[in-house]
Amino acid sequence: MRHPAIEPLLILQDREQSRRSLSQNLAAVPGDRARVQARIDAEKNAIEAAKAEWRELETSKKLLETEIGSAEDKLGKYRTQQSLVKKNDEYQALGHEIETAEAEISKLEERELEIMYEIDSSKERFAAAEKKLQDNIADHESKLAVLAEREASLTAELKAAEGTVEVARGDLEVKSLRLFDQIAPRTFPACVAVEGGKCGGCHLRVSGEAEGVARKGDELGRCDQCGRIIWWESS
Repeated sequence: MRHPAIEPLLILQDREQSRRSLSQNLAAVPGDRARVQARIDAEKNAIEAAKAEWRELETSKKLLETEIGSAEDKLGKYRTQQSLVKKNDEYQALGHEIETAEAEISKLEERELEIMYEIDSSKERFAAAEKKLQDNIADHESKLAVLAEREASLTAELKAAEGTVEVARGDLEVKSLRLFDQIAPRTFPACVAVEGGKCGGCHLRVSGEAEGVARKGDELGRCDQCGRIIWWESS
């Protein structure tokens, strides 16, 4: 027969298992939240990286505009000087400088045009990438909202579970409760059946003496291998 404390011990153990499970699930939420936030941060970094090419091209375009402006100023000076010189060799020399400056400006303007096409292409690629990344961010943010709801729900469930554990603890006499509290923190479940002469916790064979105590039910039996509380389940 079972010891009278076995039934309330099993009730306490079941409720304690639920409490532990809820506590573990709640403890996992911050890590889950951190992983989702890391994905959001990665998506935002990817957006910034996608912008980098576009910004670099814009910078190159501005530098070219400055170069073109300088070359045009130089060309203007050469033309002014040419209009003022009297000697033929000076006129021809300035004509050569003018041709060189015009060729330089032409090359710079061609490169500027190429960069403008590259900027347009880069903007299109960025827009497509940004749309996808923003969609991903929205998806991750919805997961954060779900995690917040889960955390609130688990917190409420855990509080309720802690209450049921306290009620179950109140149904046990002090000696049995003290024994459970000694075993449960290091070995759980703390209370198991003896099946086929073996402990239902460690699955090792218990001694005949330990099984006899569990069968008799006058006192709480203990597995002489793992120390769990044992009871004998009649077939």
